Formats: sequence, C-alpha cells, structure tokens
Amino acid sequence: MKKFLITLAALAASLAQAQVKWDLPTGYGVNSFQTENVQQFANEVDKATAGKLKITLHPNGSLYKANEIKRAVQTGQTQAGEFILSGAANENALFGVDSIPFLATGYEDARRLYQAARPSLEKLLAAQGMKLLFSVPWPGQSLYSIKAINSPDDLKGTKMRAYNPATARIAQLLKAQPTTIQLAELGQALATGTVENFLTSSASGIENKLYEQTKFFYPVNGWLPRNATVVNQKAFEALDKPVQDAVLKAAAAAEQRGWQLSEQKDNEYIKELGAKGMKISQPSESVRKELRAIGETMTADWLKTAGADGQAIIDAYRKR
Repeated sequence: MKKFLITLAALAASLAQAQVKWDLPTGYGVNSFQTENVQQFANEVDKATAGKLKITLHPNGSLYKANEIKRAVQTGQTQAGEFILSGAANENALFGVDSIPFLATGYEDARRLYQAARPSLEKLLAAQGMKLLFSVPWPGQSLYSIKAINSPDDLKGTKMRAYNPATARIAQLLKAQPTTIQLAELGQALATGTVENFLTSSASGIENKLYEQTKFFYPVNGWLPRNATVVNQKAFEALDKPVQDAVLKAAAAAEQRGWQLSEQKDNEYIKELGAKGMKISQPSESVRKELRAIGETMTADWLKTAGADGQAIIDAYRKR
C-alpha cells in the first residue's frame, strides 16, 4: 500500500511538472471582440493539449499596461501578450504598415497588405525574441461629421480632431485645422464646437455615443489597425512538439475567426449608427480621389523611414 501511494505521489508530481502555465496580458476590456477571440484561443489550446498548457488571459491592462505588454513579452516577464502593432511604430516603421492612411481601405485590401507584410513582421519580432501567433484588425477608421461632406472643399478650414502625428498630417493635407482631442473628451468637444469632424472606427462611434453629436458617417475605412498576439520565443521553444503544433493550429483558427468577427462587428456597428439617426453615405468620387492622393503622399512619407523592407512590402501589396 505504501509503495502504491509513493507511486501515485510520483505520478501526481510528474503531471504537475508536465503542465505549463502562460500569462497573456492585453490592454483591452473583456467585452472587446479582440479579447473574446484571444480567450477562445486560450480555451482551445487548453482543450487541444488536454490541459498541458494553461494560458491565463489578463484583460484591461490588469497585469501590464497596454504600452508595456510588448516589452514584457520581449524580456520574458510574461510568456505571451497582445498589443496594437502601430503602437510600436516609433521603434520600427514596419510595425506601422497597417496604419498608413488610405493605403489599404477595406478588409480585402487589409488582408493583402498583411500577407505582404507578415514575413518581414515575423523576422522583426524574431530578432526581438518573439514569435507571431496571430494578428486581427480593428474595423476601419471612417469619417464622422456634423455637416455633410460632398467634396474636399467641405473639409477646408474645418476643425478636425487629431490624436497622433498621422491624423494631424491628414487634417493639414485636407486644409483643415488639426485639433488634438482624446477619444474620451470627443463628445464634449463636439458639443462645444471645438471639433467638427474626425476619423475613428464604427466601434468607437457606438461605444462613445458619438452619434449624439454627429449626423453624417462616411465608411472610408482609412486604415484597419491590427492587434498582434505574440509569444516569447524561448517560452514557445520550451514546449514539446505536439503542444507547439496545438498552439499554432489554435492560433491559425483565431486569426481566421478574428478577421471574420471584425468585419461582422463593423457591419453591425454601422447599422446601429444608422438606427441611432446618423446618415450613412459612401463618400463622393471627389472625396475618394482626395483621400487616395493623401494615401500616396503618406505612403511615400512612410517609405522614407521604412527602408528596403518597407519598399518590398508595398511592392508586394501593389502586385494585384
């Protein structure tokens, strides 16, 4: 009996040792479709590995703040994490390729741009000790306005919200006045006339009730910024081969599901904006032409900082 108990204890210790635990922080809330998708990925890994790999998701910046997550994975403080790629564009321009304004305007174009950029992105992350698991876009940045925009002239001299250098540059190229306002303060800025128009996603319009002050919505899909879920390379390599394979299979499923979810949510949010009283219209051809011209200018600006790798991505993307 004693021998049997010792064997059971040894077996239990062996099983405990075999189980690997990963933390996966994200800066986004539990109700975000991005967070829900990452949670499903973690659940599928648990199931596929019969509990050998347990991934604990930490949403809403509870483990690391959004801007700390990439560095935490890079340095091995956490095994995995999710962050918005363009948030790291200041350290390498390649991280910002998905946020070049009016380059990829829609899900199909955004997918082609991602496919063109993925090899360079994987190489860049590998050089920093990380492995890309999957990447999923947010709905596109679209144009909201308190007045109808029938031509580019309707934007001249207006107060356009800016929240980073790129959006300030767009306002300048449209001959509008860039006004720096954070999303949380946008409703008040619209109510007081500090801002007249801006670019943000359909999701932000619903979540921040921007339909209360703006009446016109143009789905220009200026750019579709992507989140990336990554793992520390050493943590991944420490897994046995069947577990690695299970992680990669679940990651591929999460990526496919995430893209579908993003597009589905975008359609739902736009319908809801219409139901809340906003007039949903496609931009006029003259507005489209102006935005395409801005895209060319800002792509050229980006290429000056992105070097040969950046040029190769744009060339690959533009090969229809």
